Amino acid sequence: MWPLAAFLALPILEIALFVTIGGAIGLLATLLIIFATAVLGVSLLRRQGVEMQAALQMSRRMDPLALVADGAVVSLAAGLLILPGFFTDTLGLLLLIPPVRRAVIRRLGRNVQVRTTGWRAPERHDGPIDAEYYEVDTSPRDPLAPPRHSPGNSGWTRH
Repeated sequence: MWPLAAFLALPILEIALFVTIGGAIGLLATLLIIFATAVLGVSLLRRQGVEMQAALQMSRRMDPLALVADGAVVSLAAGLLILPGFFTDTLGLLLLIPPVRRAVIRRLGRNVQVRTTGWRAPERHDGPIDAEYYEVDTSPRDPLAPPRHSPGNSGWTRH
């Protein structure tokens, strides 16, 4: 019941903040702030995917779960910045502060249980691979020149 009440109260809170802050700083400044935070959120979200991939590839000494949790919270912050409203923007900006982000991850991490399985990577066999393949002639040629292969041959060479 509480999540539903919070979900319904959020738009009312955002409208009240729009009216209050918009009355204090003016319509143009209010719209500029909202659009600027949305642009910031979109740029953060775009950059986060690339940074996460690079961090996971280079993280041999770090816990990948910590990197994924940090990336998830930054992505949540970006999503909150994209949503129009001062309350969601404030929450998004707070989540971008590293000590706040770590505190949120620790708080949420208390409810997470990590279980391991007995899975092992399959063994590699570096021997030859038995396969069929075809070579295709892709060299550039004059489009008006006659075909290089005989009429019965499709131009593919089977090995």
